Amino acid sequence: MNNTLGKVLFGGGVMLLCGCSSVMSHTGGGEQGYYPGTRASATMLGDDDTSWGLKPLVALDLPFTAVMDTLLIPWDAFRTDKSVKSRVEESEKKSFAINAVIPPAP
Repeated sequence: MNNTLGKVLFGGGVMLLCGCSSVMSHTGGGEQGYYPGTRASATMLGDDDTSWGLKPLVALDLPFTAVMDTLLIPWDAFRTDKSVKSRVEESEKKSFAINAVIPPAP
């Protein structure tokens, strides 16, 4: 029993600590679409501004993030972004389109 309990605790700890990029991108209101955590991890690995100490952790987390993103595909397919940020960005796009059609006054 002691060996089984250790395996369960270890497996639970691994599950809690993995898929960090996926969880952050799904809860932080960042990129939308499919596999946002995997895209964020790949961007961090290719970015020169990411510290050398963080890159191995991101590389270690990347497969788990891909699995978590795969499990969250139904959520990505049906979610809609109603945050204040997205509404402001949409409003700015509309006003930019209107201003592009109507030239400014001299």
